Amino acid sequence: MKNLVKTAMKQSLNQKNTMRIIFSFFLVLSVSSIFSQEVEPIKDSAEVKVDSLYREDQFYFGFTYNTLQQKPQGVSQNKFSVGLSAGFLRDMPINKDRTHAIAAGLGITHNNFVQNLAITGTGELPVYAVIDGKTVFNKNKFTQLLVDMPIEFRWRTSTYESYKFWRIYGGVKFSYVVYNKSQFSDDLSKVEITNNMDFNKFLYGLYLSVGYNTVNVYAYYGLNSIFKTAEIDGEKINMKALNIGIIFYVL
Repeated sequence: MKNLVKTAMKQSLNQKNTMRIIFSFFLVLSVSSIFSQEVEPIKDSAEVKVDSLYREDQFYFGFTYNTLQQKPQGVSQNKFSVGLSAGFLRDMPINKDRTHAIAAGLGITHNNFVQNLAITGTGELPVYAVIDGKTVFNKNKFTQLLVDMPIEFRWRTSTYESYKFWRIYGGVKFSYVVYNKSQFSDDLSKVEITNNMDFNKFLYGLYLSVGYNTVNVYAYYGLNSIFKTAEIDGEKINMKALNIGIIFYVL
């Protein structure tokens, strides 16, 4: 009889221990699940606070077709004239949604103008003349290397979640001509003049870029003349630049 009682008590103790182990196991799982659910939202909110302060600081690269406006009588462009530019713009948002901003930057431009306005003579005393249709020549162009300072107002549909958006950027660009060169050559002679003082050192104009994502249409119109003192037969040359092309923005 005593043996039966001892056996029954042992079985009862084993059942109680087993129940305690099972209960403890489920308790640990429940606590772990609750803890993991509470940690995830904290991580997400931290990411939002950082990303919402984004800027559109950008490098830009441009390719343009260069034309001359207000040309003297008889002056024309008969070949493709190319312009290349690159630089950096610092973005400064001015509204809470960061869809409006002001940007300023620094860049460099190389402009090429192929036309029939021959520049001969010397650097100290250049001579300007229109090449008529009967004259045969191999090359006639002038080039400029400029340091640019663009200042623009920006409107865009960007958010911190996406870098693909519509944009309209427009402003004014101030340029300093650090180097210029004109070239004329025919079968008999070749004339090159560098840093001609008749070229205007300071240029400024209005520009606009419109597009979506990386690729945008770009246009620039010069407000002052490319030449400062150049003349043809006593008439001042007041040609201005109109450049149209494509500009790429890269973060």
